[in-house]
Amino acid sequence: MAAPAHDTGAFDLLVELRGVWTPDLADRYLPIPGMPPVKYECQDGHLIVSPYGGSANTYATYRMLTLMEPPARGLGCRVYPTLNVQLGINRWIQPDFAVLREPARGGVWIPATRALLLGECVSPFSRVADRIDKPAMCAEAGIAYFMRVEVSYAKKHAEVVLLRLGENGAYKVHAKALAGDTFETREPFPLRFDPAELLED
Repeated sequence: MAAPAHDTGAFDLLVELRGVWTPDLADRYLPIPGMPPVKYECQDGHLIVSPYGGSANTYATYRMLTLMEPPARGLGCRVYPTLNVQLGINRWIQPDFAVLREPARGGVWIPATRALLLGECVSPFSRVADRIDKPAMCAEAGIAYFMRVEVSYAKKHAEVVLLRLGENGAYKVHAKALAGDTFETREPFPLRFDPAELLED
């Protein structure tokens, strides 16, 4: 019997590996040839492919890294841009920025136990994931802090929200501020700035 006309016989990663992705498979098959640079994340074996944020988020991420680096390093921690943080056997995310309890020293897959704080700069296409899905997964993985950053040049808006893991295993707001106010926290390390600094002048 002849094969259906639409069956090319080609191995389609997104179809054949649906629901079974792991870091081992990611090491073997990613990045997908021919695709533009994207984030590859995984939730319960399902690969999530998303574009990188625009220049507003890139600049906000850069500023957060420069603001956090000195106080975090003072505690022996290290600050990084996007990393592969493994939250479970078939779960990982690539946060926009991360603070690890110790240097990664070239590691590709970072266990959740090594992460002190993970942060996301919210994009219009990732609003649900950054506000709901990722914090829930990070809380379940026991990551002590999650930071959410939102910037908008059209609205001249910048907001920083730091969530802290409570004894009940859920995040609660630990500190927050809008542009024009002062974001301040002593934990997990001293940090004090106006969120307006996350907007290019």
